[in-house]
Amino acid sequence: MCAAASVTSRLRVLCTVFGNDYRHPVLVHRSMALLDVLSEGRVEVGLGAGWMQSDYEAAGIPYDPPGVRITRFHEAVKVVKGLFGDAPFSFAGDHYTIRALDGLPKPAQKPHPPLMIGGGGRRVLGIAGREADIVSISVTSTPSGEIIPEKIAREMSAEGIAEKIGWIRSGAEAAGRRLEDLELQLGVVCTLTDTADQARTALDTLAKTYGADPAQVEKSPAVLVGSVEQCVEALQERRERLGISYISFLFSEPTAVAPLVARLSGT
Repeated sequence: MCAAASVTSRLRVLCTVFGNDYRHPVLVHRSMALLDVLSEGRVEVGLGAGWMQSDYEAAGIPYDPPGVRITRFHEAVKVVKGLFGDAPFSFAGDHYTIRALDGLPKPAQKPHPPLMIGGGGRRVLGIAGREADIVSISVTSTPSGEIIPEKIAREMSAEGIAEKIGWIRSGAEAAGRRLEDLELQLGVVCTLTDTADQARTALDTLAKTYGADPAQVEKSPAVLVGSVEQCVEALQERRERLGISYISFLFSEPTAVAPLVARLSGT
């Protein structure tokens, strides 16, 4: 992130997302605050609960049950946000205790750099609705890292994405917020094609990969297949209908999706 920020003047930088259990939230705050200052306000802070069991085992970190990890993550979010404030911050939770710590340096962005929370389950997405500025919707997380095609197909379907957005909305409304005030991010598998036959072949290949019906894959907000014009229209329609305006292109070379970025960036 620091390298990218140091050789650019407009590019915003983030990690999608930092697993909470790998770093103490005080250190996460300090690193992101410093980078926000050095980049003159171009940092976004991406946080998640942590989920890949093999990473924990390789690092010798206890892999606690989901409820414990998510509770600890929610406390960490509060700590990071609190340390971005102007005054010394204190916090007493089940997992973290902070005593009158003045978070330094003070960030360039006020009240703090945009906070992205990423996850795919009801509880994490509910927390994101309450706490985040940007919500990253995941459709592939399994503790073992195993790819389960039918699970992915279900979660990436139009109905699956709509359900996840509903969880975000519930969290936001519980905190007196509006879903429309949050930015929704989604990873998208994108294939730009020149002909209808190429598009059909791409959809059939994806459908076979995930064990899904091609028509279901075509309707998925996480899939984008067609000409540049068709993909632009699809992204605009999804933005209007679902509120998804922050796109990550999965498994794509930057040059392959550059025409879409050029057409839609800043709109």
